[in-house]
Amino acid sequence: MYESPAFFPAGDMAMVMEFGDAISPEINRRVHDMTNAIEKAAVPGVFDLVPTYRSLLVYYDPTKTSAADLQTRLEQMELDIGERSLEKPRIVHVPTLYGGEYGPDLEFVAENAGLTTQEVIKIHSEADYLVYAMGFTPGFPYLGGLSEKLTTPRLESPRLAIPSGSVGIAESQTGVYPAVSPGGWRLIGRTPVKLFDQGSTPPALLSAGDYLRFVPIEDEQAFKDIQQRVESGEYEVVSELTT
Repeated sequence: MYESPAFFPAGDMAMVMEFGDAISPEINRRVHDMTNAIEKAAVPGVFDLVPTYRSLLVYYDPTKTSAADLQTRLEQMELDIGERSLEKPRIVHVPTLYGGEYGPDLEFVAENAGLTTQEVIKIHSEADYLVYAMGFTPGFPYLGGLSEKLTTPRLESPRLAIPSGSVGIAESQTGVYPAVSPGGWRLIGRTPVKLFDQGSTPPALLSAGDYLRFVPIEDEQAFKDIQQRVESGEYEVVSELTT
């Protein structure tokens, strides 16, 4: 982690604030604290922010502020934040049915790890996963915190269509597919909750800086009950603030 952020130009309408040269929760927390501070301060000229694992891309209107003036403003804001986190992040509970047709690769993951399927479920659902960033498709969370015990190689040949809500593992990461798409992750379960819904405000269930907790669903009937409540708009996703 750098003592103070490094600044780099990104064309004539953006600059990068880099907070460190590694992937870590501490560096990522600084990224999101700065993102929140800029949003709350409504910094003149700034019109978009893109937080990543260890940096923040700041888009600005050069007719309203200069790169030099903006950098000075951002440097002072970062100093004011210091070690203080502006907001406690959320832990969003994502109900998940593991195994069977919903998680066809669960047994492979267990065999690869030298564990039982129940041990895999326990380890996978015990962690709170930091949402480092959002990408490659709307609503997809890049999660950190997967136990090394569950590290699993990708499929040799990707599936052409993975169901929406599928929970998977690829190498040292776990994640959730927000929509039907191709993919090579090992599927261990599925959630009936929508991670992205254009009709909702905001459309994405998760934001960078949140934490995600997978909560095991007892059986297929319980999965379908939640799914029905999601479709009817009656289901409320549980979340809590970190301590």
